[in-house]
Amino acid sequence: MTTMTTTPKLGRDWRLLWTASTISTLGDGAFLAVLPLLAASITTDPRLIAGVTAWGTLPWLLASLPAGALVDRTDARRSMLTVQGAQAVLVAILATLTMMHAAQMAVIYAIAFALGVAETVAKVASQKLIPAVVPSELLEKANGRQNASLFTAKEFLGPPIGALLFSFAAALPLWVDVASFAISAALVARLAVRTRPTVRNGRSMRADIAEGVRWLSRHRLLRTLTLLSGAANLANYIALSTLVLFARDRLGLSDVGYGILVGLMAVGGIAGSLLSQRIVKRFGGRAVATTTIFATPIALLCIAFLARDLASMAALATVTSFGASLWNVAASSLRQRTVPSELIGRVSSAGMLVSWGVQPIGAVLGGLIAASPLGLVGPWIVAGLIRLIAALSALRALREWP
Repeated sequence: MTTMTTTPKLGRDWRLLWTASTISTLGDGAFLAVLPLLAASITTDPRLIAGVTAWGTLPWLLASLPAGALVDRTDARRSMLTVQGAQAVLVAILATLTMMHAAQMAVIYAIAFALGVAETVAKVASQKLIPAVVPSELLEKANGRQNASLFTAKEFLGPPIGALLFSFAAALPLWVDVASFAISAALVARLAVRTRPTVRNGRSMRADIAEGVRWLSRHRLLRTLTLLSGAANLANYIALSTLVLFARDRLGLSDVGYGILVGLMAVGGIAGSLLSQRIVKRFGGRAVATTTIFATPIALLCIAFLARDLASMAALATVTSFGASLWNVAASSLRQRTVPSELIGRVSSAGMLVSWGVQPIGAVLGGLIAASPLGLVGPWIVAGLIRLIAALSALRALREWP
């Protein structure tokens, strides 16, 4: 008697979630280029421009843990729908103010912060939805495609489109972002999957949060990966918070050239995402992670000393984005397999508190370093050294990677 085996596939809910994510991140990519350009049209002070990134990423530090507890208490699909609606409204407010020429720095800071809070909840909800709609053996494939769409839409296509639209009308790319959130929310609403609340009735949110933090702190490998991600994001935001000034003053690029640069910087990420499943399967997650954490700081230091034009900057940035993509797929898949489903929201948010919560600190430091005698190359030097030290410190713990 012949036994029939069914090959696992990425089903309808995955395709809906992936399409929704791709559309919303395309709008985010346009927004990513526009926000610093909008700030740079108001001021040339690197500290004030870096403040846009700082305020936009501060919610990762302040709201990550409550977001995780909230998502574990509710249906992740409903959480994502709510925050995407809020994001559409917030960007629409900024677009309206921009059309009225009333978008001052304080307004930009406030809306960047509010959008950051919404994004924090959306990110945690996504982390819970992916393993709910994807078979365990296909997590690398799903995460690879998710990362490919992220790099393609948010960092490759979105920024040059946003910069180009900005050159016609400052508010135009903002309205594109509003539309992307609305379409994405409509697709998420069609998901059949529901995630059930996994916390016990009568428990306080503080107790729920503490449970997730304790689990992560006691798992040596995931704790180390979280700290490595934190060091990487701290360094990245030190370097990238004043990228718009580095592009203009060091590389001699126009506003459209800046948008093209941001797009080209994502090429490596797209390639890494598409190849990640094969590379991780061929060499193993530990080898891939170890290679990327050393290749990236070397590339950052080379940017500081060798990047002089669009071509050289894009080439070196490709190395960093390729490594980031491989790291994200390998680390995310390991975490999704390892963390119990009833804790994934809280454990993910605890990790994000460390790995993403350092972003505003990096943005502020980047502005201060760029304003110091080191100038605009200083952030890249400091970022490279931070990541190199972190990589050396993590080698022993990485040996536990299965």
